[in-house]
Amino acid sequence: MRISILIVALLMIIRLSPVEGQNEAVSDSLPQKMSIIEYKFNPKHLILPASLITVGVVGTAIDGMNDFHLFSRKSDVKKIRVDDYLEWGMLGWVFVCDLMGKEKHNWVDQLFLVTMAEGMNAVMTRALKYSVNETRPDGGPYSFPSGHTANAFLGAHIAYKEFKDSSPVLAYSGYAIALFVAGSRLYNNRHWVADVVAGAGFGILSVELAYLTYFPIRNAIARKVNRKAAKNMVIAPTFNERGGGLYFSYSF
Repeated sequence: MRISILIVALLMIIRLSPVEGQNEAVSDSLPQKMSIIEYKFNPKHLILPASLITVGVVGTAIDGMNDFHLFSRKSDVKKIRVDDYLEWGMLGWVFVCDLMGKEKHNWVDQLFLVTMAEGMNAVMTRALKYSVNETRPDGGPYSFPSGHTANAFLGAHIAYKEFKDSSPVLAYSGYAIALFVAGSRLYNNRHWVADVVAGAGFGILSVELAYLTYFPIRNAIARKVNRKAAKNMVIAPTFNERGGGLYFSYSF
């Protein structure tokens, strides 16, 4: 008699338990519809870009120090045009590396990171170009900072962050191309040394800021999507006078 009463009480508790509670418990064991990516920001990663930008600003601010007296300018040079193509080509360098190595994040995340970084980079460099309005070595306007160099180092730094743990060769390969772009801007008399140094800093900084802001936003969206998917599915045990079973429900 006591056993029968205990069984009936247990069945009533199960019967009266809210479905939401069952759904929440089950949802924890269900596969995630959108994965959560953990990214730990290290403030030390800002030291390099901050240092490069500082050097560039100081060189631009002091008269006669744009080139830090590293070399003498030639008034007439045969210009290299490849830097105009590499500037934008480097934005896709990480996707080229994806074909040759194991990336840290998938191409969709990389695409968003490149887009966010380029947006930040464009805002920072364009704002400074028009506000500082430094004269170029060839007499043109808007010299500081170098947008070509910023874009090149942006692409190189994303590749570095994606492949530094799996393929050091791919991780550092982009920097070689970025340095070539910076050197060509100097050779073509389009920029001062201070311009390309600061440009490299802004390119790297924009990538660090993109990683810092993108993943919290992405993970917030992922958690919302996963909660919604879990609420649409209910798996719970059922009992009646004939026996037990499993209740399954999915809302489209």
